[in-house]
Amino acid sequence: MAAASRISSLLSRSLLSKGRICGVGRSVVCSYTTAAALEKPITPSINVNYTKLLINGNFVDSASGKTFPTYDPRTGDVIAHVAEGDAEDINRAVSAARKAFDEGPWPKMTAYERSRVLFRFADLIDQHTEELATLETWDNGKPYEQAAKIELPMISRLIRYYAGWADKIHGLTVPADSPHLVQTIHEPIGVAGQIIPWNFPVLMFAWKVGPALACGNTVVIKTAEQTPLSALYAAKLLHEAGLPPGVLNVVSGFGPTAGAALASHMQVDKLAFTGSTETGKIVLELAAKSNLKPVTLELGGKSPFIVCKDADVDKAVELAHFALFFNQGQCCCAGSRTYVHESVYDEFLEKAKARALKRSVGDPFVAGIEQGPQIDSEQFEKIMRYIRSGVESGATLETGGERIGNKGFYIQPTVFSNVKEDMLIAKDEIFGPVQSILKFKDINEAIRRANTTSYGLAAGVFTQDIDTANTLTRALKVGTVWINCYDVFDAAIPFGGYKMSGQGREKGIHCLSNYLQVKAVVTPLKDPAWI
Repeated sequence: MAAASRISSLLSRSLLSKGRICGVGRSVVCSYTTAAALEKPITPSINVNYTKLLINGNFVDSASGKTFPTYDPRTGDVIAHVAEGDAEDINRAVSAARKAFDEGPWPKMTAYERSRVLFRFADLIDQHTEELATLETWDNGKPYEQAAKIELPMISRLIRYYAGWADKIHGLTVPADSPHLVQTIHEPIGVAGQIIPWNFPVLMFAWKVGPALACGNTVVIKTAEQTPLSALYAAKLLHEAGLPPGVLNVVSGFGPTAGAALASHMQVDKLAFTGSTETGKIVLELAAKSNLKPVTLELGGKSPFIVCKDADVDKAVELAHFALFFNQGQCCCAGSRTYVHESVYDEFLEKAKARALKRSVGDPFVAGIEQGPQIDSEQFEKIMRYIRSGVESGATLETGGERIGNKGFYIQPTVFSNVKEDMLIAKDEIFGPVQSILKFKDINEAIRRANTTSYGLAAGVFTQDIDTANTLTRALKVGTVWINCYDVFDAAIPFGGYKMSGQGREKGIHCLSNYLQVKAVVTPLKDPAWI
């Protein structure tokens, strides 16, 4: 995949493909139908081999011996039982990471040697795309084509991006006013604790692990309890690439036990968290109350997608549909507030409704499926409550709003019109396939309403006028503005939020600073020829 290719264009191309998916099915669904999610689910053609904790280079049982089930969201059936880590296991993992950092060899390797390990890891990801994508789909419910053709190529590209950075991290020689040689040195920060979410499990694994390892740190990562399988497999590949024991440790477990223990651990030097804003507040508090470790947070969003009066309505409808419904709507930067200029509102609404009705929903292992099930029963019920809230508050339910079948967690693509700012569906992060369409009169009104939220992760702007685009991009209080595109996630593009959408940035050069300390070294100069 070319570095600057849009996810949306890749998705469009991938959904035209036909043939077998990971050796288990052959079918193309061309239009939305409840029958697609009612058929007997395809059985994945791989075995789940990695379900234990990864500590000090070995897959081990939890200290308590406990396990927990991870479920297939297509059916609610158990896929496997996974070792359940808790505070004692976090201690074991942090001890391994601490020793690997303090005694080496990882931070003592040359940067070039570290980069070679990461390059080999990227190659192994490409070689094992089928296994990783299958685990991702099975555990998460996202379409296999999305995982295999969009996300896995992004992951190997990102790992290569940070592998390339490893031997290019350097300081400066700083001119001083006195006869002193002044240097700045960028050093790895130490043991990095990382907590990743369930919506993009292996992609978030790469976003966290890639820059941390490139900078010479060691890592303890806690996976989401809903989706532990792909990260464990990816960690196995990293060790196959030559990563020394203890450098990367993976603990599967729950937030109140394993997550809290990691956030508050006194031997963890830095913490990175991706998840909800509510949990992010807890993580930040635990970090502050322990050893005041620095924290980066990539949190929730309620991103506006603004369709201006000069927009090509057909293109705007398709892009707004993608911005909201991608990944079952389970995306922190989803364009979940669709603002449409009053002059094109009616046309946009009818076409948005028609597009939702054409969305293919069903078994994510079937070729051509755009939307699989939601992650689990808890998220399913949360989304359904928001849909009921929208109806009760007076929004117009244009289409969808119901469950598909009685097994698994499928929800009809849902579109609301006549949405007002004070409705919960316009204020809260639903994290599901629910599009809220709002009407506006002029750009100043759109800016004011778009910014009236505690979130500030992303925004979309659809216009043919460069002056309008420039005005909106500078006025919107968000970390990313996509103009006439959406969800462009090049490895070099920084990603993160304003306000309660987080602090710090993922990806790109800016992410490296999350995992580095800057040290100034000052040495007297005796009789210098020049200063």
